Amino acid sequence: MRLALSIALAGLLSACGQAKAPGPDMGVILAEAPAAKLSAYGLFEDMATAAPSARVEPYTLVNPLFSDHAAKDRFVFVPAGETADYHDTEVFGFPIGTVLVKTFRFAPDMRTPEEGAYRVETRLLIHKADGWAAYPYVWNAEQTEAEYAPVGARRTIETISPAGEAISIAYAVPNQNQCKTCHQSGRDIQPIGLKARHLSHHGQLDALSAKGVIGPLPVHLPSEPAAFDVSLPVEARARAWLDINCAHCHKPNGSASNSGLILSALETDPVKIGIGKRPVAAGRGAGNLLQIIVPGDPESSILAFRLASVEPGVAMPELGRSVPDPDGLALVRDWIAEMEPR
Repeated sequence: MRLALSIALAGLLSACGQAKAPGPDMGVILAEAPAAKLSAYGLFEDMATAAPSARVEPYTLVNPLFSDHAAKDRFVFVPAGETADYHDTEVFGFPIGTVLVKTFRFAPDMRTPEEGAYRVETRLLIHKADGWAAYPYVWNAEQTEAEYAPVGARRTIETISPAGEAISIAYAVPNQNQCKTCHQSGRDIQPIGLKARHLSHHGQLDALSAKGVIGPLPVHLPSEPAAFDVSLPVEARARAWLDINCAHCHKPNGSASNSGLILSALETDPVKIGIGKRPVAAGRGAGNLLQIIVPGDPESSILAFRLASVEPGVAMPELGRSVPDPDGLALVRDWIAEMEPR
């Protein structure tokens, strides 16, 4: 009787232990070296379902970055008693110990991305004492754990695109240096999506502030148009799409700063946006075309040419995709086409 009771009690305790993780582990988060396994951080309550732990808050972007049609789950963890400082135009000032979590997943049919979904990778951005650190993790076939992958990984994804086409994607998990390329800001790295205009929809900023993730908010919040809401002006939508997909490199202190092309939606100089601008290097990479944007003529515009390409050294963005974004490309072409020819 006692033996049976002991076994039952042990089983109950074991089950309880498996059901819920203790939560984010600041020792692991702030350690000098990355953990070998994603589970070590305590960011997920249940690794099998990837349910987040307490105080690991989900968030979404008005316009998500295109990554080979992948669906993404985004979370932010801010240490207890801390909040991020609000900024109107730049990335919020997150405290040391903040973790940004982004999981990339696919399904057999991306028209119904929740059905049969499986996780491929999770990327962490951790604010350490000496700055942000980027760590990629690759999920196992059992979907129970993700291993640290500093050299990245490659996966062949067979799926149905949102447009209903059967496609084969040569998906690349970026290595640690490639993570730094996209997140470069001068000599440092920083987050990309956590700006007020990218988060300002469905009352999300108010909700994050109420939960203590972000500090006090101003009365009037900036916003951006949803890129594929056809009821809105084409120019504003195209600029918003370029902002989230391209401006993290094409900015004054980004990895593509030498191009002189600035693709933030806040940029007002037509030449810096690319209108009538000549490339810093001509030839194959520019498709032997002469201007970044030729008003009224997408076929002669380098921007549209490079967004459509899948050739290494030509395709833009150069990291994070192996197929073009058909909707984004069509939007940019429409924007160029409606410009008044010079």
